[in-house]
Amino acid sequence: ISFSQVLLMGLAPDGGLMMPATYPQVDADLLAKWRQLSYAELAFEIMSLFIDDINSDDLRAMLARTYTEEVFGSADITPVRALKDGILVQELSNGPTLAFKDMAMQYLGSLFEFVLARKETRLNILGATSGDTGSAAEYAMKGREGIQVFMLSPAGRMSKFQKAQMYSLQDKNIFNIAVQGSFDDAQDIVKAVSGDLTFKTEHHIGAVNSINWARIAAQVIYYFSAWLQATESEDEEVTFSVPSGNFGDVLAGWIAKQMGLPVARLIVATNENDVLYEFFRSGRYRIRDSAHTFVTSSPSMDISKASNFERYIYDITGRNPERVVELWTEL
Repeated sequence: ISFSQVLLMGLAPDGGLMMPATYPQVDADLLAKWRQLSYAELAFEIMSLFIDDINSDDLRAMLARTYTEEVFGSADITPVRALKDGILVQELSNGPTLAFKDMAMQYLGSLFEFVLARKETRLNILGATSGDTGSAAEYAMKGREGIQVFMLSPAGRMSKFQKAQMYSLQDKNIFNIAVQGSFDDAQDIVKAVSGDLTFKTEHHIGAVNSINWARIAAQVIYYFSAWLQATESEDEEVTFSVPSGNFGDVLAGWIAKQMGLPVARLIVATNENDVLYEFFRSGRYRIRDSAHTFVTSSPSMDISKASNFERYIYDITGRNPERVVELWTEL
């Protein structure tokens, strides 16, 4: 199905996660050509590889409006700063809500509005957040035509700053709903609603969490941007260390690597909620309930059931959907 259909549906009709049939490939010559591009121009080149049903001029204009110095505080959009001993930091916190989610969400806001206007339809976005996804989504979607946002968040498990960001919004198309439990409980509700195809279709339910493939695709861009800023030749490799909760951020890095970006390693960084750390150390994936998911100073990582992990398992099992179903049924 088309990119725009994937954008509006979020989860697939059977409750599964959408994936591209193949990853587009990038070679050294193309990377060399991309060195002189602005972030918006780079975004156009990469998004064009994934999008099959939006006119090039419309897409280019949309990205030029999204990735501006006015919105992100820097002409570089995601500047890379040198620390010491070859360690660099990419700034992903310069958007309106100071969260890396702004990098994709600001673009998704424009994308949703454009596609909905073209199809003459509307969308009720149902999302779950541990803090930053909700803020980024609401600030990207507020006041937009044809869109209402219903955002579930775990009561008492977000920072005061994030609660203030979200709950103070007065826009008529934004609705905040606090859920007793953890982020995983809120995400389960979103998945349950998305799994009810009749209800989902009747009420035009969509998603902005990283279960939405369009958001993962948009996050691939800043890995290319980081690599281009950090290297001088096309054969240099970079290792990325990525704070991980729902696995969407590091998955975008995995996809960039599969596309041909010279990535040496991807380090999955976690806090006390170390289900991913445990998997990569032991091979055992042991999800936990909300009672055994710790509340920490980094609530965006307080997740013990990483949705995007399924996409990674799909890739490393040779893209075998039957095997993924077997594994998750067993789990």
